[in-house]
Amino acid sequence: MLLTRIITATVLATLIALAVFELPVEYFSLSIALITLLGAWEWTQLVSITTLYKRIFFLITLILPMAGLQFWTQILELIATLTDWPDVRDYSGILEWLVIPPVLFWITVMILIRNVPTQVLNIQLKVASKALIGWFVLLSAWMFLTRLRAFYGPEMTMFFLVLIWGADVGAYFTGKKWGAVKLAPEISPGKTVAGVRGALLSGVLLSVLFIGYYSLRDGFVWTRVFDFVLLSVLTVLISVYGDLFVSVVKRQVGAKDSGTLLPGHGGILDRIDSILAAIPLFYAGIILIGLDS
Repeated sequence: MLLTRIITATVLATLIALAVFELPVEYFSLSIALITLLGAWEWTQLVSITTLYKRIFFLITLILPMAGLQFWTQILELIATLTDWPDVRDYSGILEWLVIPPVLFWITVMILIRNVPTQVLNIQLKVASKALIGWFVLLSAWMFLTRLRAFYGPEMTMFFLVLIWGADVGAYFTGKKWGAVKLAPEISPGKTVAGVRGALLSGVLLSVLFIGYYSLRDGFVWTRVFDFVLLSVLTVLISVYGDLFVSVVKRQVGAKDSGTLLPGHGGILDRIDSILAAIPLFYAGIILIGLDS
């Protein structure tokens, strides 16, 4: 099992790195969209959307806004041409404000799971409500991961992914060594407080190493270093609760994994759960810090 996990992780990491550094922005966006749709298909299983046409409809409700967001600038240009309203082009940056709702959502999830995990686990929502939540978090993650790649470049995108992966590795080893105190045993017995601390420490180390690149390129600025390290730590922290959030959904239906697509790892959602929560906060933080690509 461990060998299978290592092989799968190695293959995935290689493919993702190639996509981040080699694919044009449009093809990277399409690749992430396909991964998101695979995760969406798994979500329909977890929330008991059983009929085929409803599951396909759920995918369509993701594809249409993805297309609109991808071609937002062109849509505004078309509107400006057809309506003789050139100022509409100024609304191209309005999409940045859409990062606020997912950030607030994940902060709320983090607070609730940390303080009342049993109540969260026992929440009973209608299928439509669960579908809407899945639509929201999946679309948000796709949107801001693709915008991170488009506006801040492959280096920043790769750092974000390595940050999440590195935190996962740090959490595994520290939790295995010192994980006596459980973080949320009702939801995920394997998560420990020591594991979270290891993940946060990994975030600090990785962010210090990476911000050195920007410091050498743009000049050493202490406030920028501090802000970036803080952002990385907060990103790692909230990523833990993305994992726990998906664990809540799986536990409510008695599922161990979200799927079987990835040998040794389960499904797509099992691999991107942390990213779902982390990318909106990271993207918002990069905007606030003012790092350029």
